[in-house]
Amino acid sequence: VEEVIEQADYLYGSGETEKLYQLLVQHKNSDDADLLWRLARASRDVAQLSTTSAEKKRKLTYESLEYAKKALEKNESNSAAHKWYGICLSDVGDFEGIKTKIGNAFIIKEHFKRAIELNPKDATTIHLIGIWCYSFAEMPWYQRKIAATLFATPPTSTFQEALHYFHMAEEADPNFYSKNLLFLGKTYLKLNNKKMALLWLSKAKDYPAHTEEDKQVGNQKL
Repeated sequence: VEEVIEQADYLYGSGETEKLYQLLVQHKNSDDADLLWRLARASRDVAQLSTTSAEKKRKLTYESLEYAKKALEKNESNSAAHKWYGICLSDVGDFEGIKTKIGNAFIIKEHFKRAIELNPKDATTIHLIGIWCYSFAEMPWYQRKIAATLFATPPTSTFQEALHYFHMAEEADPNFYSKNLLFLGKTYLKLNNKKMALLWLSKAKDYPAHTEEDKQVGNQKL
């Protein structure tokens, strides 16, 4: 298992998405949580590729959730398993409509919080809670209305809360992610602080592009 994980981490670092998935999917019946959450991540990464068909994307999205769930069953105190379960559950919501998405939101946030409890230095998960807060702070009125009819206490948040998590992520690991810089800027814009917004948006724009996502962040028109 250790050898497979070592090989997997090398492929992940090299951006070999397809190869990584092919390597890990052979071990889908493994009992190792560290291997299973990596398989969940790899399945999701293949699903996100622009070359993946809509049908395959859907199939991989549901599979990734199964692998993350299995990782949690094998080791409940594995921080990354909680993180990827939250991410994969959120992805599945995209196929199941607004009711499921809002219903799952509470569960997703709980798993992210648990991941941070287990690994307080995980800047990515802290960033994801920030995104969660930002999404609900920005939620359009008609979705709020749906949420209020479906749930006694629908999920809510504020841009201040989102800002708190984006800054917390930056403190845990400065300059770790172009999207965190972008969302710091966007959140300051929502709070009408143009000076701070400009500072963070400039940092996002100047961020060295390593991934497809970094390039998209750098090209954002605001």
